[in-house]
Amino acid sequence: MIIVLKPQASEKDANEILAKIASLGLKPLYMPGIERTVLGALGDERVLAQLHLDAYPMVDEIKPVLSPYKLVSRELQSHDSIVSIGGIKVGGGAFTVIAGPCSVESEEQLFSVSEMIAKQGITLLRGGAFKPRTSPYSFQGLGLEGLELLKAARDKYQLNIVSEIIDPNDAELMHDYIDCYQIGARNMQNFRLLEAVGKHSDKAVLLKRGMSATIEELLLAAEYIINAGNPNVILCERGIRTFETATRNTLDLNAVAYLKEKSHLPVLVDPSHGTGVKSLINPLSRAAVAVGADGIIVETHLKPTEALSDGHQALNADDFATLMADIKPFIKAAGKSI
Repeated sequence: MIIVLKPQASEKDANEILAKIASLGLKPLYMPGIERTVLGALGDERVLAQLHLDAYPMVDEIKPVLSPYKLVSRELQSHDSIVSIGGIKVGGGAFTVIAGPCSVESEEQLFSVSEMIAKQGITLLRGGAFKPRTSPYSFQGLGLEGLELLKAARDKYQLNIVSEIIDPNDAELMHDYIDCYQIGARNMQNFRLLEAVGKHSDKAVLLKRGMSATIEELLLAAEYIINAGNPNVILCERGIRTFETATRNTLDLNAVAYLKEKSHLPVLVDPSHGTGVKSLINPLSRAAVAVGADGIIVETHLKPTEALSDGHQALNADDFATLMADIKPFIKAAGKSI
């Protein structure tokens, strides 16, 4: 339920209503605006009806939130959210590029990639210390050693770190090493994991769409994180599994436009996993800009042929420089800045 207060309503009036909402075991939301203050009440609709908020003199309008995802919906918040990753803004007219290797393999590998992206003015480094792999025999990441290397790269190259978390118990362990938790496609509906990162509201969360997940399921997964207390969620379209075999996945760019229409959260695109074809990353990154994405996350590696995971879709230094040069005119045309 959304409660719009009258222009003359004071903070005391708002607090009185919020206290009434909380007294019934509902979740109160306080959203002060420039012209109006908007309140929210989340919970059992039968209990909401008992509030009789229309009787309060400072209440101007009461509207139900019809979508099943309440906190991420534009029904509750009409303006775009801006999420910070270590001080770097995602959304709000900025086009954000996150780049780095699929997994952290060694100091030499990570530092070389860090230097490569830093030369292009990119300050967000992705790299997995823990890697969920389809095969138990594939490289699973370096674990704590990988986190130490990410921290060293952050300090040396003044970068902010995005790294995947796969176990709820690792939220505390990773906290001081990273600036953004990444929830991978395989864990999009690991609800205990979503709640674990939701308890760390000082960190951003990059939530990737599951390979077989609907858009509504993605938004409800984001709802879990925000409901747990962390509003700093970034959605990521990374391709879905279809009958098509020409590419690794089918990059669902219409989902980006739909997400921007239905949710206030920023949306990134992952053309690396979305296609699995290196030559397609550049054109689909340009398409992501055109369709309204707030940024991209791409895999880079100085020597892709030697990568321990996803080398076939990683961009080398020349590829990445070309990508950055090619997307800048599209970013400018879209009225955004990088």
